[in-house]
Amino acid sequence: MSGEESGRRSSRWRGDAPTEPLPLSDLLHRTPFAGAQPQRETTEDAHVAEILDLCARVGELMIRCGAGAPQVETAVVALATASGMRGFEIDITLQSLHLQATSRSGGVHSVLRVVRSTRHDYARLVAVHELVEAIVAGKVSLEDAGERLREIKTHPRNWPMWAVSLANAVLASAVAVMIGASAVGALASFVVVLLVRGVNRVLAEARLPEFFANAVNAAAATLLAGAAYAAAASGWVPLRADDFAYIVAGGIVAMLPGRTMASAIEDVLFGYPLTGAGRLLSVSLALSGLIIGVAAGLSIMLRVTRVLNSTFVPPSVLDLEISSAPWIAAVLAAFVVGLSGSVTVQSRRKLLVPAAVLCAIGAGALALLTRTFDIGYLSSTGLAAIIVGFAGRLVAVRLHLPPMTLVVPASFGLLPGLTIFRALYAMVAETGTDAGLLSLQSGFTTLLGAGAALLAIATGTVFGEILASPWDRRVSSVRSR
Repeated sequence: MSGEESGRRSSRWRGDAPTEPLPLSDLLHRTPFAGAQPQRETTEDAHVAEILDLCARVGELMIRCGAGAPQVETAVVALATASGMRGFEIDITLQSLHLQATSRSGGVHSVLRVVRSTRHDYARLVAVHELVEAIVAGKVSLEDAGERLREIKTHPRNWPMWAVSLANAVLASAVAVMIGASAVGALASFVVVLLVRGVNRVLAEARLPEFFANAVNAAAATLLAGAAYAAAASGWVPLRADDFAYIVAGGIVAMLPGRTMASAIEDVLFGYPLTGAGRLLSVSLALSGLIIGVAAGLSIMLRVTRVLNSTFVPPSVLDLEISSAPWIAAVLAAFVVGLSGSVTVQSRRKLLVPAAVLCAIGAGALALLTRTFDIGYLSSTGLAAIIVGFAGRLVAVRLHLPPMTLVVPASFGLLPGLTIFRALYAMVAETGTDAGLLSLQSGFTTLLGAGAALLAIATGTVFGEILASPWDRRVSSVRSR
């Protein structure tokens, strides 16, 4: 046997060579900044410190406006790549951002930013995205970028607080119509959520933690809806018996932490398990507060009706379908959900209609899958979320936007408000009947189904974006022409 044959045979049993760290630019694969190239080499200590500070300010502002860790990472890495940074490292953990780079002399520069509070502001997030794109394309110099970023940071919000409060009320009202509420029921949902927003403002001044604030808001919404039903039972208001469920369901959707859950799932899927786990815990606590509040409100209403020896919501509430509204009404209401949902996240005015159209497409797809093809609710929700994520990514790339600014408000029409209410009604209102433990178990199972629906929405939209990412360059080039 020759030495060459022996060497070839031994190589078959030898492991692969150790892998080298991936280049920084590989983090931009399948992102809007995939073509980022160094415009110059930043090696002097003063320049390294200056660019590192700019990167930290960009990342900090994005986190403050509600961006997920993957979006922050890609924007900051694109900025560092365009500026020619050497030995650049980035770490995002929960609400802290740590950046590090080296200069030609071997000096290590490090910057840490901690964001102590976040508030969704998608218009500002879009402005930061556009700035980074302009820097990567060489249209804005790194020297001018700092001033542009300062202008973005100090620019007033797109929508005043009263407009956001009205949008929340319209959102709840439109959701109620989507699932079958009458016109009076939709109006009652609008009034209830508007009153709850007033309660929330008082709680905000008291700096009550989100868990307790959600519980109080949910209890207030349930009690107000119960008062509306009691007025209808007395003949004062022409409200249908099942409108009570729709009113509460609309309020639940308006208060659900769906925005944060989508970001949390994305963090987990794209390599930020600690950050994603922290956000998921925050979402779980917020959702628990909401559930406890609705359950407490139902319990109080039941106790009052027992004392007064009267009847509460009829058992037919448990037999309500996920959506019983006519197709046209449901799709039009979903369009309004997308419009109002965009306002609640402080989106740009020109993005309201695209988000509304996407929301209508998602709700239409869900109705088609469940009603025409008789596919299960969870599977239909996941498939509809994939459609929203796929279409949202294509439209966002065409308009040069972060996809989440369209996908998040468009997914509001899929949130399982009525499912959550049915579960809580079964657990609270039915446990005193002969059904006993069986109703409690049924309610808990339904509640788990609602949680699975929330997970399906979050993972479905992310998967839809992944499926659409290979078309990024083609769609973007169409706009450039």
